[in-house]
Amino acid sequence: MGDFNESVILDAIRRHSAGLSRVELAQATGLSAQTVTNITRRLLDQGTVRESGKLNTGSGKPRTLLEIVPTARYAVGIHLDPAVITCVLVDLLGRVVGERSRRTPSGGDTDEIAVDMADSVSALVAESGIDDTRVLGLGIAAPGPIDAAAGWVVDPPEMPGWGRYPLRDRLSEATGFSALLDKDVTAAVVAERWAGAGADSRNLLFFYLGTGSGMGLVVDDTVLRGVSGNAGEVGGLGAACSIRALVDEGIALGVLGAEFTVLDPADAQPGLEELASLAAAGESQAAGIIDRLAVRIGRGVCAAATLLDVDTVVFGGPAWHLLGERLLLTIEPMVARSPFVKATHATAVLTTTLGENVAAIGAASLVLDQALSAQPQNLLLSGRPTVTEF
Repeated sequence: MGDFNESVILDAIRRHSAGLSRVELAQATGLSAQTVTNITRRLLDQGTVRESGKLNTGSGKPRTLLEIVPTARYAVGIHLDPAVITCVLVDLLGRVVGERSRRTPSGGDTDEIAVDMADSVSALVAESGIDDTRVLGLGIAAPGPIDAAAGWVVDPPEMPGWGRYPLRDRLSEATGFSALLDKDVTAAVVAERWAGAGADSRNLLFFYLGTGSGMGLVVDDTVLRGVSGNAGEVGGLGAACSIRALVDEGIALGVLGAEFTVLDPADAQPGLEELASLAAAGESQAAGIIDRLAVRIGRGVCAAATLLDVDTVVFGGPAWHLLGERLLLTIEPMVARSPFVKATHATAVLTTTLGENVAAIGAASLVLDQALSAQPQNLLLSGRPTVTEF
């Protein structure tokens, strides 16, 4: 979407919902007034930004405000989860304008599943009536481990038969869109940073609770991915959990009947719903299962939040809406009185505003983030500046 300075301008406009004037853009970015004028003129001609009103400063001529045109471009995100495959189409502000989901086939041929995923992407774009040329690309969120450089998923948990699979390239070839692949927890924190509850934080931790669990991490406005793209595993912090494990514990304790036995990841949802219902009704053993989970998550989150010195912790994922209210009763005070360090700042504890599909929205946000956010690492490629275009 243009050179680095253009991305800086776009990022600054996007982060101010009320719009920014050219004078304010120069102040916010450190770019010269002439550079700002040239870039904003180009963006206006492209239709990526528009004039949105006037700012009266009290002296002199009112300044013209600029804002992003949400419908100028779009991005597609798809989340491969052991239980469900979710596909979303979002505009430039990360707002969902279309979505599709279906149960993840179990024991199926991986190539067939990839073809089905690609068909869902193509159908979603076709249903929207949006021309393909206005779609910036396709983001893919998958359970770790992944090979980020190669674009492969690598033996994802609870998905036997996948092995090492080149999902990024297969979906790109089948859809015709350039594609990015990232871990689902990383995609989720990108979504929060882009359009969610953590949008105003530069130091953010996202705890994801779905078929499995993990953390997405942002430090100094930079998403942490690690050397192989697999940062965010929480087993070492004692906070790892799966829906299947909770349901299995409920069955073992006699809280849930054998009819809730999990044979496939998608089968765990009814058991989790029953467990949450029983806990809400006061069933002590069901409540104990959830409360013990809360302590494990709380300890892990406190340790990570202290290590990274974040000011915001956001919780979400497909299972969070069922358990989150009860979990936070334990977790929130644990974060407030974290035993790991004397508090020098408040830490906000929030629930995602993006709903159950935060990972799919995050997958699309990966594309938006690459296209619109200023990426210092893109300044040089083989010793020379890089330029990308629509």
